[in-house]
Parts: sequence; structure tokens; C-alpha cells
Amino acid sequence: MKQDYVIQARELCKVYQMGSVEVRALCGVSLNIKRGEVLAIIGPSGSGKSTLMNLLGCLDRPTSGEYILDGELVSNLNDDQLALIRNRKVGFVFQNFNLLPRMTALGNVELPLRYSGLNGGRRERALQVLNSVGLSDRITHKPTELSGGQQQRVAIARALVNHPAIIMADEPTGNLDSKSGKEIIDLLLQLNKNSGTTLIIVTHDPNVASRAKRIIQLYDGLIKKDNGK
Repeated sequence: MKQDYVIQARELCKVYQMGSVEVRALCGVSLNIKRGEVLAIIGPSGSGKSTLMNLLGCLDRPTSGEYILDGELVSNLNDDQLALIRNRKVGFVFQNFNLLPRMTALGNVELPLRYSGLNGGRRERALQVLNSVGLSDRITHKPTELSGGQQQRVAIARALVNHPAIIMADEPTGNLDSKSGKEIIDLLLQLNKNSGTTLIIVTHDPNVASRAKRIIQLYDGLIKKDNGK
């Protein structure tokens, strides 16, 4: 039986050394996130949103504190170990899509499966997730042949293909018009409902944040408000 919490963070601190100056980006953040929860992280520029996302997404390690992701203590892992955890446990959706321009939609979605060492069934699984985001008729198209909304759907399919424990969406509507942005949030919420994958959205947009059931507000590296408590 899996634990109720997919994320357990205790007193996470992150200090960056800028020459002789120490910059404290996070100052002791503690939070639990339930499996299947939809959470928005908001706050002004410099509040620590990106730093927290990088730690929760295993893109970086905390200076101090403890982080348990899907039952595994990951706060002390080295870079290679973090890369393995990211591939297996975390799916990323970025503002700029981050698709490889020379690869088709299908090729982009298959990429995480290649990194995970899966040999058989890659195409079938990639086709399945592309169908789930409504792009079964665009599998041979390259990013330049797709609209912004379609590119973000490819990015979402790529994030989902390894069946991660969490999806981290960093300003997923930032480069989209309001109609496409709403469609992308609707899609993420529907996928969360269908699969139970935990969804964490980092956003400046209050309209996007309002779609989440739980909102955490960061300010000066600390949680200022958490409506889930």
C-alpha cells in the first residue's frame, strides 16, 4: 500500500554563494503533499518559487533539510541518482515547452522512455499518451508545425509517458493565449482526475492558481500562506 503523502519536506533550506555573499533562497520550508493532490505555488519574483520547484522536482539538492519523494529519501542523493529519480518519478511541463525541434511529436514523447532504458513498447506507450492529450493526428508533426497549445500538449504527453508520481508544471500557460491556456489547465486537471497523478503548478497567474484545490504562497523563502492547513 502506497503512503498517503507523495511529498514530505522538512525544513528545506537553499543557500547560494554569490561571490562572498550568501543568498538564502529558501529558509526552512516544510510541507506535505498528498498523493493525487492539485497544488499551486504562487509568490512574487524572488520569493523562492523556482528554487522550491527545483528541489521538489529533484533538479537540485537542498543545502539542509530532508526531502522524501514517493517514499524515497532524495535530499542526499548525488547528481546521477537524482537524474534516475527525475526520470522515474517526475514529469516536467515548462513555459517554453522545451521540445527538440528536429524530432516529431512522437519522437519527443518517446525520449524519456529511451532514457529510462525501455526497449520494447516505446512507440505504443507514446502513442497512447499522445492520444490521451488529443494529438493522435499530429504524431509526425515537428514542433514548428504545431501551435503553441499543441506543443504544450506534446510536452504534457512527454511528462506523462513514464507514469510519474508527480507532474511539475512551471508557468504552463505563460506563452499561450487565454483560450489555449484555459484548455491546457483543463487538460492537466482532467489528467489528474483520470490518473491520480499529483499535479504541482508554479504560476504568477491568479486565474490559474484558483483552479487548484490548494494554494501555497511563498514570500522571502518562506511559506506565507497555505490554505491546505
